[in-house]
Amino acid sequence: MSGGLLADLWKRLTGRALADTRAEAKLARERLADAIAAIPEGVVFLDAGGRYILWNRRYAEIYHRSADLFGVGASLMDTLREGVRRGDYPAAIGCEEAWLAERQAKLAEGSGERHEQQLADGRWLMIEDRRTSEGGTIGLRVDITALKRQAEALEQALTRAEAANRAKTQFLADMSHELRTPLNGVAGLAQALEATVLDDHQASLIADIRASASVLERLVRGLLDYEVSSPAPAPEIPSPTLATGRPLKVLVADDNPTNRKVIELMLTAAGARATAVEDGAAAVEAWRVGAFDVILMDLRMPVMDGLEAIRAIRAEEAETRRPRIPVIVLSANTGPQDHRASAAAGADGHIGKPIEAAELVAALSEAVSARAL
Repeated sequence: MSGGLLADLWKRLTGRALADTRAEAKLARERLADAIAAIPEGVVFLDAGGRYILWNRRYAEIYHRSADLFGVGASLMDTLREGVRRGDYPAAIGCEEAWLAERQAKLAEGSGERHEQQLADGRWLMIEDRRTSEGGTIGLRVDITALKRQAEALEQALTRAEAANRAKTQFLADMSHELRTPLNGVAGLAQALEATVLDDHQASLIADIRASASVLERLVRGLLDYEVSSPAPAPEIPSPTLATGRPLKVLVADDNPTNRKVIELMLTAAGARATAVEDGAAAVEAWRVGAFDVILMDLRMPVMDGLEAIRAIRAEEAETRRPRIPVIVLSANTGPQDHRASAAAGADGHIGKPIEAAELVAALSEAVSARAL
C-alpha cells in the first residue's frame, strides 16, 4: 500500500476516533447535567477563580431573585454583591462589606463547614461549599425553612411548657402558704392549750383538735405533692425547754397575728423571750438595735419578704463585721425549692408550718450551740 493511501487511512481512523471521543464526552456531559438536574437540592460548580461553570435548576429556583445574573464565567462574588445591593440577604443589611468578606472567606476555605443563610423572602438555606481536586468548588444549597419553623415551634412549645411549670410551682407555693398558715394557727394554739392545766373533758377536746389538725396536714401534704415528702413531725416532748442557762432572746418576724401568738406561746413555754415584728424591714431594723440570740423568719411578708431580710442582714454583717446571728425560717412554703432559696439567702434552717414545739426548740438549741462554737 502506497504512502498516500496509508496517510489517508490514518487520517480517517483518527478522525473517526476523535469524533467518537467527542461524542462520548458530549454524552458524558449530558448525563452529568441530567444527574445534576435530578438532584432535589441546589447544586453549583465553580472554577478555581470562583466563576460559574454549571448549576442545576433547583439552584436557580432557590436564588430566583439573582438568577438573571447567572452565567458561565460570571463571578459568584459579583452575584452576591449585587444581591446584597438588592437587599436579598437580611443579615448583610448595615454591614454589607463585612458580610461579603465573611462569605468570601468561607468560599475560599471550601472546608465543607455548613452554615445557614436567610433570604429576603423569609426562607432559610443550609450552605455547604467544598473544594475539588482541581481547585474549584462544589456548592450545595438546601432549603431548611420547614426545619427552622419546626424548631421554632418546638422552642415555643418548650417555652410554654416551662411557663406552665413555673405557674404550677407558683400555684403550689401559694396553696401551701394559704393552707398551712391557718393550719399552723390551729395546731399551734392546740399545743399551747395542751400545755396548760385541763380537766378530762377539755383534754379530750384538745386531743380531737390536734388529731384533726394532723389529718388536715397530711391531706395538704398529699394534695400539694412536692416530689419529696415533708419531714416527719418531731416526737412529742411535753413542754420542751431550752437548756441555755439563761433566757434566750428571740426575734420573731411573721405577718400573721395568730402565728406570732403561737410562736410566742411556744417560746415562752420553752423559757425564751420573744420580740415579734410584722415584716422583714421591721425585722432588719429590730436586729440592728437589739441584742438577739436568734431570728425566726417567715418568708412571705409585706414591705420586705423574709429572703430579702435575711440577705440584708447577712450583707450588713459582712460589711460591719458584726457576729453572725442564726436565722431559722418558719414558713408555710415547704417545697425543696423553698429550702434551697432559704439556704442560698443565708438561713441556718427551714421549718415548715404547722410548727411542732419540739421541732422548734430542737432547731433553736442546735442554732445556739453552733453559734457558741
